[in-house]
Amino acid sequence: MPVSIRPAAPGDSALILAFIRELAEYEKLLDDVRATEDDVSVALFGPDPKAFCDIAELDGRPVGFALWFYNYSTFVGRHGIYLEDLFVRPDARGAGAGKALLANLARRCVAEGLGRLEWAVLDWNAPSIAFYDSLGAAAMDEWTVRRMTGEAIVKLAAS
Repeated sequence: MPVSIRPAAPGDSALILAFIRELAEYEKLLDDVRATEDDVSVALFGPDPKAFCDIAELDGRPVGFALWFYNYSTFVGRHGIYLEDLFVRPDARGAGAGKALLANLARRCVAEGLGRLEWAVLDWNAPSIAFYDSLGAAAMDEWTVRRMTGEAIVKLAAS
């Protein structure tokens, strides 16, 4: 049976959090996960959602997810999609769920006239890098991601 993709629904908050935790464990970052089921529910299904999620199912069983949001490129002059998380459970890898999730986002980009579909991948994640390369995704090696969190944000905000 082929992989199917559906938009996440309010009842999926626990499933999405489970996927987030499984992804974090794979990335050796499980201790960094602070999100709760309520956080996921408000972010994705609250009155003014800023993030969105698609669920991949294989034989009616949820096997992966793509959590994304709209961004904007001043150079392109159009919105795009930033893929925050893409994860497929190990027992379902190779069945096409990852490609189906990305293809679904690519179709959204085309349908909405969006300029880019972007995401980050850990530099040690060779299987994912090879998969993304096979789809034609270009590495942006000349860019370095910067992040500010916690006390650094508070300190800058107070300045």
